[in-house]
Amino acid sequence: MKWQTLVSIFLVSLAFRVPAGGADKSANIPAGYKLLYEQKFTGPDNLREFVMTDPKASAIKKPNDVVALDIVTNRKYNPAYRSPFNIALIADKVFTDFVLEAKLIQTGKEYGHRDMCLFFGVQEPSHFYYAHIATAADEHAHNIFIVKDAPRIKIAKETTKGVNWGLGVWHRVRLERKGSDSTIKVFFDDMTKPIMTAEDTNFKSGYVGLGSFDDTGMIDDIKIWGPSVESKKTEFYQRAHPE
Repeated sequence: MKWQTLVSIFLVSLAFRVPAGGADKSANIPAGYKLLYEQKFTGPDNLREFVMTDPKASAIKKPNDVVALDIVTNRKYNPAYRSPFNIALIADKVFTDFVLEAKLIQTGKEYGHRDMCLFFGVQEPSHFYYAHIATAADEHAHNIFIVKDAPRIKIAKETTKGVNWGLGVWHRVRLERKGSDSTIKVFFDDMTKPIMTAEDTNFKSGYVGLGSFDDTGMIDDIKIWGPSVESKKTEFYQRAHPE
């Protein structure tokens, strides 16, 4: 099933505590980079910037004035190859060299593959990278993966043993991608030491998104810095938002 037919986005709001590592202020932005994209999910107009693989997994609520993108269900999307089900894609911007930061909270049960994901280099539903941030690392979890006309394959050179998502805790994540020199780094709360690194040249540029493999979770306060960005609407964006 193609993403073209699965277009939607959804918001829900809940109040949770933010750990010390989740402060708003960002640092270590490379020289020559500028803020290219920011999303705080302040209203329904924000939704026009996204496509979502599951249009029915949605709700809009606003208790305590805290708004975030919420993944509440899954499996309405069936990718051609084994890969994540829940993807919220920024569908009108192509990034090459960039730094992405966001706040994530995991709302599912605890188990080894309990995850949230960062997507990048997205060309189409069967060509992209994703960073799978999970409780425990194994062959299919807590690694950087590539999907290229085949089920996902891990490509990280280094990873940690996993992360502690906790309960009701927002975490700050960071993705550094330089398509110009093939490097990939992922950070979790500690913005000075990556939890995983990789090098790959298959997809130097592409669309960027967030989500999970098949778990529930929430996303807020997305920021992307880089030297430049290409404005280019995907075919599935154009179908969702005809002029």
